[in-house]
Amino acid sequence: MSQPAARAAEPLAAQFQTNPPREVPTRRNTELVLLGFATFIVTIALVLVEANQEQELTASIIWLGLAYLGVLTGAHLAVRKWAPYADPVLLPCVALLNGIGLVMIHRIDLALAERATQQGRDYTPAVTAQVLFTVISLVFFVVVLIVVNDHRTLTRYGYTAGLIGIVALALPALLPSSLSEVNGAKVWLKLPFFSIQPGEFAKILLMVFFASFLVSKRDLFMVAGKKLVGVELPRARDLGPILIAAFACIGILVFEKDLGTSLLFFSVILVMLYVATERVIWVVLGLSFFAVGCVIAYNLFSHVQQRVANWLDPLATYDQAGGGYQLAQGLFGLGTGGVGGTGLGAGRPDMVPEANTDFITASIGEELGFIGLAAVLMLYLLVAMRGMRSALAVRDTFGKLLGGGLAFTMVMQIFVVVGGVTKLIPETGITAPFLSKGGSSLLANYILVALLLRISDAARKPASRPKPQQQPQAPIAEAHTVLVQRPPAEGGAQA
Repeated sequence: MSQPAARAAEPLAAQFQTNPPREVPTRRNTELVLLGFATFIVTIALVLVEANQEQELTASIIWLGLAYLGVLTGAHLAVRKWAPYADPVLLPCVALLNGIGLVMIHRIDLALAERATQQGRDYTPAVTAQVLFTVISLVFFVVVLIVVNDHRTLTRYGYTAGLIGIVALALPALLPSSLSEVNGAKVWLKLPFFSIQPGEFAKILLMVFFASFLVSKRDLFMVAGKKLVGVELPRARDLGPILIAAFACIGILVFEKDLGTSLLFFSVILVMLYVATERVIWVVLGLSFFAVGCVIAYNLFSHVQQRVANWLDPLATYDQAGGGYQLAQGLFGLGTGGVGGTGLGAGRPDMVPEANTDFITASIGEELGFIGLAAVLMLYLLVAMRGMRSALAVRDTFGKLLGGGLAFTMVMQIFVVVGGVTKLIPETGITAPFLSKGGSSLLANYILVALLLRISDAARKPASRPKPQQQPQAPIAEAHTVLVQRPPAEGGAQA
C-alpha cells in the first residue's frame, strides 16, 4: 500500500478505535411478536365468522389457522437468515392483510355455498386455492430473498427486465379474446391448467428498468430547455421516454380495456421520474399527456364511455349489461355497514358480484364498517411508509428509486381499488393487494415485498468495520541513516 492511502486510512481506523460502531439490533424478535399478534387477530376473526354463519365452530378454523401460522413461520425464518436487518414491521403488516383476506374469502365462501345448496348446485370453496396460492407466493418470496442477495445486482439486467416487462404487458392485447379476456378486460393469459395476469409481474420488471435507466440517464432529464411563463420546459428530444410511457398506458386502456392498470403504470413512472429529477414539470407534462389520451379514448371507444357512465350515475345504468349494478351494490353494502359494521359473518357481501376479488374492500366495509376499513387502509399506509423510509435510508441511488417506486405502487394500487369501489374514480377492476382472491396478484406482491425487505436490509445493515491497516515499511532508499562513531581503542585511551 502506498503512503497516501495509508495516511487516508489512519483517521478512519482511529475513529473506530476511539468510537467503535454500536451493534444495530436486527429486531427479528419484534417481528416474531408482531406476527404472533397478527395470527391472534386472524384466528379471532375466523371464530367470529364461524360463530355468526354456522352457529358452531368447525374444524376448518384449525386447518386455516395452522396453515396460516406455518407459512408465516417459514417466511420469518427466511428473513431471519437471509435479511437479518430488514424492517421488522413490513412482513407482519403484509401477513395481517393476507390473513384478513383469507377470512373474508372464507366468509363469502360460506354464503355462496349456502346459496348453491338452496339452488341444488355444488360449490368449490375459493379459500382452499387461496391458501395454496399463499404458500406458493411465500416460496417465491424466500427464493427472491436468496437469489437477490444485493438489490444493486438488478441494475445489470435493467434493459432485459424492461423488454420482458413490455412483452408481458402487451401479450394479452395481442392474443384472441378466448385466451385473454375475462369479464371484459383482456389482461389474462389462459393456459391449459391455470391462468395468470402478466401485467402483475410486468409492473415490477418495468420498475427495475426505469430505476436503472434513470440512474444512468438522469442528466438528460435535468437539462432545461426554453422557458414558458417562467417555467423551464424540458428539451423536445428528451421527451421520448415520457411519450413512450404515455402511449403504452393509453394502449393498455384501449386494447386491454383496463383503466386501472394504465393509471397505475403511468403514475409510478411519473413518481420515479420526479424522485430522480425533482422537477415538477415532468409530472405536469405527464398528467397532461395522460388526460389528453383519456379524452381521445373516451370519444373513440364505447367501453370507456360505459365505465364513465357507471361512475357518474350507477343507478341510471343499473339494469344494463355491463352497467352500474356491481358498483351500486357495493355502495349499498358500504352504506349498510356504516361506522361500526354489521359484524363479521352478519352482513350480505355475497350480494355484490365479484365480492371476493374486485370488491373485497366493499365486503370489509360492510362487515367491519368505516372503522375496520380505515384500519385496513392504515396497514397499507404503514407498509408504504416503511418502504419509503427504507428507500430514503439506503445509500445507492438505484435502491432509492426502486424502493420508492415499489412503495408508491402499493399506495397507488389501493387508491385505484378503493377509489373505484367508492365511486371516487371510474371503476378499474384492479384487485386489492394481499386481500383479493387470485394467485397472480398475491405472488407479484409478495415478490414486491421481498425486494422492499432486501432494500431495507441494505439500509439498516451497519457498515463493515475496516480492517486494521499495518504501517508499511519505508523503502531502503528513503530510510534514515544514523552515523555511529566507533569507540576508541583501549590502547589509544590509555595513551
